[in-house]
Amino acid sequence: MSVIPAAFFTGLVTGAGLIAAIGSQNAFVLTQAVRREYYWQIGLTCALLDAILIFSGAAGMGALIKASPLFLTAAKWSGVIFLLAYGGMALRAAMQSNTLEAKSRSGFKTLGAAITATLALSLLNPHVYLDTVVLLGSLAGSYPGYEPYWFAAGASTFSLVWFTSISLGAKSLTPIFKNPNAWRVLDVSVCITMWTIAYLLATDSLG
Repeated sequence: MSVIPAAFFTGLVTGAGLIAAIGSQNAFVLTQAVRREYYWQIGLTCALLDAILIFSGAAGMGALIKASPLFLTAAKWSGVIFLLAYGGMALRAAMQSNTLEAKSRSGFKTLGAAITATLALSLLNPHVYLDTVVLLGSLAGSYPGYEPYWFAAGASTFSLVWFTSISLGAKSLTPIFKNPNAWRVLDVSVCITMWTIAYLLATDSLG
């Protein structure tokens, strides 16, 4: 039985440092998980996107992304607009009459709409590419032979575990959200998170 290379565990730890950081994607997954709406599909989509981007970086796509300022600029401003709009939706929900029923608070009527929002939130952020494709890709590229892919596998494994944990673990928060005020706190928190990240993107303050 072969021993798993150290690159896998390095990728696991490095991925944890980047993926677990509080951001718009994590806030979105947590919110949908609390609402119990398409939560595991959304979490799985996020993990799959991370894996695709991380393995693309390990395969050498990082240099192409880094050399395309037009692509990063387009993603940046598209992301700013989307984050502002989504934050506005959350603020509107916080100001409206609250209800104890999670599903009645949701803005996604179909799985397709939820997945589309997940893709937009994940891909319309240039720092997603800089962190996963460029940064993790560069670190993976420092290993010889096939070890870059072991590094990518480690980082992708953490992503899968992380988003699965958020999606399934949020069920324990359900009793808290029987209190209508908890929904207001959640919606306002999501609004602040989205608008803060939009501001940081617009001012190039994310790093």
